[in-house]
Amino acid sequence: MRVLAAMSGGVDSAVAASRAVEAGHEVIGVHLALSQDAQQTRESSRGCCSLEDSADARRVCDRLGIPFYVWDFSDRFKEDVIDDFIDSYAAGETPNPCLRCNEKIKFAALLERGIALGFDAVVTGHYARLTQPVDGGDGYLRRSVDPDKDQSYVLGVLGAHEIAHCMFPVGDTLKPQIREEAAGHGFSVAKKPDSYDICFIPDGDTQAFLGRHIGLRPGMIRDQDGTELRDHAGIHEFTIGQRKGLDIKTPAVDGRPRYVTDIDAATGTVTVGPREKLAVMEIHADRLKFLHPAMSGELDCEVQVRAHGGIVKCHASIDRDTDLMVLKLVEPLSGVARGQAAVLYLPDAEGDIVLGSGTICGTVN
Repeated sequence: MRVLAAMSGGVDSAVAASRAVEAGHEVIGVHLALSQDAQQTRESSRGCCSLEDSADARRVCDRLGIPFYVWDFSDRFKEDVIDDFIDSYAAGETPNPCLRCNEKIKFAALLERGIALGFDAVVTGHYARLTQPVDGGDGYLRRSVDPDKDQSYVLGVLGAHEIAHCMFPVGDTLKPQIREEAAGHGFSVAKKPDSYDICFIPDGDTQAFLGRHIGLRPGMIRDQDGTELRDHAGIHEFTIGQRKGLDIKTPAVDGRPRYVTDIDAATGTVTVGPREKLAVMEIHADRLKFLHPAMSGELDCEVQVRAHGGIVKCHASIDRDTDLMVLKLVEPLSGVARGQAAVLYLPDAEGDIVLGSGTICGTVN
């Protein structure tokens, strides 16, 4: 097959590309330029799209003896990821920009161009697995064998079309072994730290970034009983479950810490209360994505609401006609916010199968 290897400049994508080459595929390495001003992305950043990352990706491709290209997706990245991030916070949501980047850029946009150019699949260094198709059917997305590095959650927002054209060669291997394999190939990225920063906020100050783009939108912080506690400069400064940085001078009557329990974008009201008010027993989600035929109607499964953790059993009621699902949780989850992804899993002895996902649009305590 002719495949595009998405080269982030990290160790995982390097080994994924090398395994694709070893498997006999015709491999082309592609690094995605996502910043409209690459000079603003600091070197030695812990993101995945700096100038340093591009150079690392090129060196890996040179060592593998495969062509290397840089494709400029900065316009689409700004529209589909950065602008979406800003708009979501302005609406009182808590988005995950890396998840949106996977959905809109690293797969949809990359695959769209790749297929137009005659490529069959996209190879990435994500920690997830695909089962082999049976009788001409589609393969199913599963968790990786390394639970600490599993990235099936951030891939759960993809559609069946994207998954059908994906390859995840490192999903069956533990991370330490990936580093050993990279060192054996002589890749300079063998010991490179993992990325985790939001790449378009190079100084790491998310509130300042949002403040520059959203501007002042004063509102009020209120207690559960409606008592006004203090005014604020904008709801973008807060997220559900937040405890630090509230700067409330008046202590709670019972002396316990306060947490952000609700954000009302229409009135600019931020509600705070005790930790137990964060407990959610029901999740509503829209913008559904379907990766498995079992994701339909009524079913028992598991839901994950954060990239690391937030996994519980639930009963799902899924209506494909209205593009909505309701998840009744077996036990409560805390810190569940609108804008996050709810990814459904079907437990399996060989590694949980990803059924699909939805974007959280409401919760019930």
